[in-house]
Amino acid sequence: MDKKVKVTLVKSVIGASPYQRKVVEALGLRKTSQSVELPDTPQTRGAAAKVSHLVKVEEI
Repeated sequence: MDKKVKVTLVKSVIGASPYQRKVVEALGLRKTSQSVELPDTPQTRGAAAKVSHLVKVEEI
């Protein structure tokens, strides 16, 4: 029973730095309002924290 988090892109990456765009892409997000379920690991949490102003994280 692995923990998962739901990460949703709530703001466009237009105007974001190239680094932040790559982080969003690495999380598996392409379009605004798209959601992905990822394992709740420190790596996932850290990546989401780097772009916290662009994404919403919910525990499942």
